[in-house]
Amino acid sequence: MNNNDTIRKTLIVAVSLCLVCSALISFSAVELRDLQEANKTLDKQSKILSAAGLLEEDKDVSVIFNSIQPRIVNLKTGLFDPSINLEDYDESSFARNPETSIELNSENDLALLKRRENFQTIYLHYDEDKLNAIILPVRGYGLWGTMKGYLAIESDLKTIIGLEFFDDKETPGLGGEINNPRWKAIWKGKEIYSDSGEVVISVIKGSVDKTNDESIYQVDGLSGATITSNGVTNLLSFWLGDMGYGPLIQNLKLKESIDV
Repeated sequence: MNNNDTIRKTLIVAVSLCLVCSALISFSAVELRDLQEANKTLDKQSKILSAAGLLEEDKDVSVIFNSIQPRIVNLKTGLFDPSINLEDYDESSFARNPETSIELNSENDLALLKRRENFQTIYLHYDEDKLNAIILPVRGYGLWGTMKGYLAIESDLKTIIGLEFFDDKETPGLGGEINNPRWKAIWKGKEIYSDSGEVVISVIKGSVDKTNDESIYQVDGLSGATITSNGVTNLLSFWLGDMGYGPLIQNLKLKESIDV
């Protein structure tokens, strides 16, 4: 056998191996895509339910989520917009597109987003046809990147049920404590607005003095993570204010955006 035959056979084997491996990888990617999407949806539903205090270990997440009603809201007007299909809405795409977002300036960009989408999906929970909770997507910059989460508030539109983050780049043991169940539990019952309607909920430095009249608006700071703590305060100030869900909340108070 000459050297040319040996080289040719080696090349044939190598190319065949590459083709087989490529085919297997492609097949696996296609087969796993649906499973990955399903897991992504399940995780999102779990976080929404957890923020609203509705997640139960012994119950199917998708079954509980049937009590949640997603709605598209126009952030400028604070009114629901049925013209946008829920399945077609993508936060990232809408926020990047100049036609479906606005550019923020240094004065109003408290959460350091640069751009804000004009529409957002919010989630309503009903208990026997009575509005029980409103779950709002929120996000803002922390120490190393954008923190994304869900804030659930009661039907009185001022009392927090829970705050759940699902995506962040904060330092484990420091800013990463935003995911600590003990810290998350502190949020329940805190109030968002002052008597004059100003957003005053905040993460303070150190521990909250429970004897202080302002304690209802304050949450313990994260030890060694001042920037992350400030980031949480800023993202809530942004999303609960006029540039975020402020118009929606005002309309809900007046019953102009919801049929309840």
